[in-house]
Amino acid sequence: MTTAPDHSLLARLDTQPRVRDFISRAVASGRASHAYLFLGAPGSGKLDAAWALAQALLCERAGEDGDASSALAGAACGGCDACVRVARHTHPDVHLLAPESATGYLINQTRELLEDVALAPIRARGKVYIIDRAEQLRANTANALLKTLEEPPAGVTFILLGTSAEVILPTIVSRCQCVPFRTVSPVRAAEAVERATGTSPERCRMAVSVAGSPARAIEFLKNAERQEARRQMVRAIDSLRHADEADVLLIAKDLMVAINAPLAEVKSTQQAILEQNADYLSRGAMKQLEDRNKRELSARERSGIMEALASARSLLRDVLMRLQGVPAPAMNGDVEDIIDRLCSAATVTGATAALDAVASAERCIARNVTPQLAIEVMLFDIRKALTCP
Repeated sequence: MTTAPDHSLLARLDTQPRVRDFISRAVASGRASHAYLFLGAPGSGKLDAAWALAQALLCERAGEDGDASSALAGAACGGCDACVRVARHTHPDVHLLAPESATGYLINQTRELLEDVALAPIRARGKVYIIDRAEQLRANTANALLKTLEEPPAGVTFILLGTSAEVILPTIVSRCQCVPFRTVSPVRAAEAVERATGTSPERCRMAVSVAGSPARAIEFLKNAERQEARRQMVRAIDSLRHADEADVLLIAKDLMVAINAPLAEVKSTQQAILEQNADYLSRGAMKQLEDRNKRELSARERSGIMEALASARSLLRDVLMRLQGVPAPAMNGDVEDIIDRLCSAATVTGATAALDAVASAERCIARNVTPQLAIEVMLFDIRKALTCP
């Protein structure tokens, strides 16, 4: 007996029905490509779809007969051990990679990836590599990957994510099956979250503005610690008008504690997995798992920081829109009082400068600047922008 297919990640991709159906048919027919290139704007759900494809490929109950009247062909069961691990982003055979340098992927990253590809899977029958921001695979790092990308070992699937084929090396594009994603408006994204969660439209708009895509917004609404980090960022910006230098530094420190709070559960889960596997995995496989855990932890930390910055950007956008008299509902309708207070002291020029400070912090994080330092500088700049006439 299989778990209802709407519990699978693939079934949640209702804002990208063509992509969902394409993946479903490919997996169900057994003709999934060994290399995909998902192309679309930020927030279009490329990463969500990558995790959904990984789950469908590694599902332990794949091929079992389910309820044909309701099943999405090729969808994962959503309930087996592999499906649960992929949904929690803790499966040892699914690897998410991101550039470790401001200039793109490092040669060492490519070398480690190729060494890992050659190893056998730890738990599943195959392995999946999700390569984010594929446009940052430069020629010197991509060349070593090309042969493996064209002819990977059996059971290995690559899923590359990018914004446009025009900014990705042609030699990479030619070796992948390209899957275009349409742009999803914030309104449609919020509606999808509302259908999935039954949460109020106001909270759904807020979650999408912070998390970026419907699937991540749904997870955001389930996570109290991530919501608390957002609340702390909003309160921090509200308090800046009356904060001195020492206050700003303390606010930044407290923000980092809140942002990193969800990592405790991730570390605990990782440690439990290591202990479960210690008795039957070789030393090399254990080292592989430990390295994978470190990469995942770094990726989760960066994701939390970017989500906090998105919270700041969303709030300041509401302030700017109101100052400009734009008749649109606030993304952060639950903090209308804070938006009003910020508007009473700010100008359009100041709100624009504050948004620039958030963008600058995002660029600093991308260049591997220490997150706390980037947030400290951002808060000082926002304070100046919102209080200066």
